[in-house]
Amino acid sequence: MISNKIIQLASDMAGDEIPKPEAKAPFLIKSMGVRRGESALIYTIPSHTGARRYEKGVTLSEFEKAYAQLQSAGHLDRSWFNSELSACAKEGSCNFTTIGGVFEILGLAKYAERGRYISAK
Repeated sequence: MISNKIIQLASDMAGDEIPKPEAKAPFLIKSMGVRRGESALIYTIPSHTGARRYEKGVTLSEFEKAYAQLQSAGHLDRSWFNSELSACAKEGSCNFTTIGGVFEILGLAKYAERGRYISAK
């Protein structure tokens, strides 16, 4: 179950950077919290104005669904994300690369090209 790994990651790697292919500033793991009424990995994103960092999050059920897609199809792409995790996509397109980056940290996926991660196995 990927949820346990996400919870452990939030605890062990708070403050660490999430790999992002095109980010100009770091996106950082913060902690576990709540998004869309569910337990979620919370991360911070840079403010373009230099103000306080913003917070976003991906729920454990969204990670589970994305992991199932990665296992069955061998990849994740943005079109799947936009249609199958629409609430997550609506919060911010950066949630897609957060899922991919977290899967990279866990050794489950690697960035292939813009809008696509492939299974690392």
